Amino acid sequence: MATVSFDKATRVYPGSTKPAVDQLELDVADGEFLVLVGPSGCGKSTSLRMLAGLEDVNGGAIRIGERDVTHLPPKDRDIAMVFQNYALYPHMSVADNMGFALKIAGVNKAEIRKKVEEAAKILDLSEYLDRKPKALSGGQRQRVAMGRAIVREPQVFLMDEPLSNLDAKLRVSTRTQIASLQRRLGITTVYVTHDQVEAMTMGDRVAVLKDGLLQQVDSPRNMYDRPANLFVAGFIGSPAMNLVEVPITDGGVKFGNSVVPVSREALSAATEKGDKTVTVGVRPEHFDLAAEADSAKTLSKDAPAGLAVTVNVVEELGADGFVYGTAEVGGETKELVVRVNGRAVPDKGTKLHVVPRPDELHVFSSSTGERLSN
Repeated sequence: MATVSFDKATRVYPGSTKPAVDQLELDVADGEFLVLVGPSGCGKSTSLRMLAGLEDVNGGAIRIGERDVTHLPPKDRDIAMVFQNYALYPHMSVADNMGFALKIAGVNKAEIRKKVEEAAKILDLSEYLDRKPKALSGGQRQRVAMGRAIVREPQVFLMDEPLSNLDAKLRVSTRTQIASLQRRLGITTVYVTHDQVEAMTMGDRVAVLKDGLLQQVDSPRNMYDRPANLFVAGFIGSPAMNLVEVPITDGGVKFGNSVVPVSREALSAATEKGDKTVTVGVRPEHFDLAAEADSAKTLSKDAPAGLAVTVNVVEELGADGFVYGTAEVGGETKELVVRVNGRAVPDKGTKLHVVPRPDELHVFSSSTGERLSN
């Protein structure tokens, strides 16, 4: 096993002046499962392909263990890659597909068979070893691709959106299998996905990229609880965090007909930048209905506390319900999502008055997008 280090690694494609990956600094610990996540075009697959040796590195360095592999060909990097499209040989059996890399390396047949059977047992593929890929389901083909990587016993696994061709239910069960398999094998793994739910459920740590720049790297829990900036706040979480620009007032921020307390440090940091407003982030589960909230000071006794949200759509999920509604904030119509009790969902067209919980409020600079709250 080995560590992986990106040391200011940069990739600029020919004909472009803007880097696809811009001075990426990232260290992956020995045996760690790191997920690279971000929207399309953010540089996550390019970063993985640089690590694999499939893309040139125009600046900086990449190390696997203590070795500088920046300019080594892929075959000399001791990595195994699992692709989105499986990349299996259709004319070969499952066993031959899994053992092909070992055959090319000159390993004897008995040793290949032993390693293939061990991997097949781990992946529940033992009964399919004599079948061709066309006789397998998508999930089984992906497990064959995993098996082909496992038998090589590489120092690092690289996975490029391996679940995106599977249906939703199979994706959930396969991501659980991959995560538990990685923990069992203890092989350092770098996994690329655009699906933030995959990232949050699978990785020991998650690295978020945007426009080739690393935004934040942290554990899934810390990233959910303390996003570093507005982009991460809006990207991580399902449904996404509500982000609302609100005016600063004495002791807090004006949220509809209420003043919600905000830390003095956050307000000072905002005013130092010359901001008269801040952007507050509120998870859907961190709103209280105004009738139940006792933490916010009401500005006008003639109107209900909090912010009035008109209910447009209600998603009933059994235990919970999610209200998708609109609210008037600063003269603009803003879309908000609020989690409510699944057994007491409001009717479409009604109004809810909501107040965010002060201790769960995220405060960001409206001008720079940086996090201001502790």
